Amino acid sequence: MKTFLLFLAQMAILSGNLTAARPNILIILADDCTHNDLAVYGGKNAKTPNIDTLASQGLTFNRAYVSEAMCQPCRAELYTGQFPMRNGCAWNHSASRPGTRSLPQHLGALGYRVGLAGKSHVLPEEAYPFEKVPGFDPNCVRNPTQAHDLDGVHKFISRQKDQAFCLVVALVEPHVPWVMGDASQYPPKKIQLPPNIADTPKTRDDFSHYLAEITYMDGQVGQVLNALKESGHEEDTLVIFTSEQGSQFPGNKWTNWDTGLHTALIARWPGHVAPGMRTDAIVQYADVVPTLIELGGGLDKAPGTRFDGTSFSEVLFGKKSSHREYAYGVHNNIPEGPAYPIRTVSNGEYRYIRNVTPGEIYIEKHVMGIQGGGALNNPYWPTWVANSWNTPETYHLVKRYLTRPGEELYHTALDPYEMTNLATDPKHAATRSHLAEELDRWLAEQGDPGAKQDTHEAHQAAKRGEHLYFAKP
Repeated sequence: MKTFLLFLAQMAILSGNLTAARPNILIILADDCTHNDLAVYGGKNAKTPNIDTLASQGLTFNRAYVSEAMCQPCRAELYTGQFPMRNGCAWNHSASRPGTRSLPQHLGALGYRVGLAGKSHVLPEEAYPFEKVPGFDPNCVRNPTQAHDLDGVHKFISRQKDQAFCLVVALVEPHVPWVMGDASQYPPKKIQLPPNIADTPKTRDDFSHYLAEITYMDGQVGQVLNALKESGHEEDTLVIFTSEQGSQFPGNKWTNWDTGLHTALIARWPGHVAPGMRTDAIVQYADVVPTLIELGGGLDKAPGTRFDGTSFSEVLFGKKSSHREYAYGVHNNIPEGPAYPIRTVSNGEYRYIRNVTPGEIYIEKHVMGIQGGGALNNPYWPTWVANSWNTPETYHLVKRYLTRPGEELYHTALDPYEMTNLATDPKHAATRSHLAEELDRWLAEQGDPGAKQDTHEAHQAAKRGEHLYFAKP
């Protein structure tokens, strides 16, 4: 009988018999969590009962992406509905363009209270005027992370019951340093390492602590959702959970590979979003703000803003099974290392990557270098180098990270860790050419100058609010 009732509920939602009301909104962000390290995306190790339960109650997006695999640019994209070249935050530790509008302005104009608990990491402050909600550590590199409490969340959600709210809870796990949670749950020798991670004892030990932080983060997700339930707003709130970009392990964060740009995205709204469903619709962080504005009152109330994203509300309600044709990505390496600009496009099945300066070597200072005590580095990289002389698999991973061809093409649907480059394979020439042309079209639309963007001059100008390059109006 329970299964039959669930089936009837799903059919009612999918057929559009339930009209979408104006929701409250709760966005829960993880920090530096590779999407397919989560069980809901096929992860073999991490225990995530709360995220698993949330997925069983909502819609899981199989093909959701950020456009830049580092903290500040992807958050700027999420909050503005604009790609890096348009909002201006195209590097880590930079800033969006003066006059940028984000969630607080857009939803505030619709009568929402808009708050943020935890990590902010977006600038300038006037572009992101979230109400500050206490209770979660805003510092992602503190050791240990400060203890959290739910009082601020409770008060924000319960205040002014006649006014809709949007609350972002931006957690700081599993960002390095990996010091939270119980690593004894993950004995290093029993871990199943992904194929893009070299198998060394130090790597296994660090991966164990990373997994412990994922489970710790999952516990926080459960507590936040319980606070929502206790408030009485569980039924009238759209919950979005997302994992941000990939982890700090080589090949994930700070890359344009799929394990960097692909993000977890789960949406729950009882009575409106069918439970236990999945979709292959391609969406990007830039699509979130237009979706929320539409659900909150309509895009006609966001004058003067050109969004790069579009609403995927019809995917949420099961009325459509597709959204975007392509997802786009960029990488500017400064200030995380020497210049190494990368651009990419994916159609969900294949990914094309263009390394703009392939004659250079790739260096990421946090992964490959150590300054001071090296607390934020987790020095597994030297063990990869040390083992590369007699372990061909490790040598391949080191070479893959350091030296990259001008073009890469992967059949990501069959090769999710993108280990086999098909760019020179004649059988895939048409696919490579088609995706390369689409990338060229998007880069021209965005006004992306390529190598000129990944410079100290451009980065510093952006920090001053004097951006040298930006998308066409």
